Amino acid sequence: MKVPKITASEFRKMVEHRRPFVLLDVREPEEYQTCRIPGSRVISLGDVLKHMHEFDPEDTIVVHCRSAARSALAAEWLIKAGFRKVRNLKGGVVAWAEQVGPSMPRH
Repeated sequence: MKVPKITASEFRKMVEHRRPFVLLDVREPEEYQTCRIPGSRVISLGDVLKHMHEFDPEDTIVVHCRSAARSALAAEWLIKAGFRKVRNLKGGVVAWAEQVGPSMPRH
């Protein structure tokens, strides 16, 4: 399944224009402690299926991890479950740090 992507710069514009979204970080909690995108909700990949019911299928959900591999899988699960406005952050938090937040700590 092809998962729709959003680039770091596109996502930054979404944030700047205050468009409503849920930002889902599927990394492990210790990874989140190292670096994070503000406003992220952390649910590790292994727990996504257990928490899926907590999201509204009408919400725009941007999923990310370190480099976009785990988040692509989580996004696929959400789409298969009926969520229609899911995007995977291309390049993950690494791309965000490089393109948007160069002063933030990195993995």
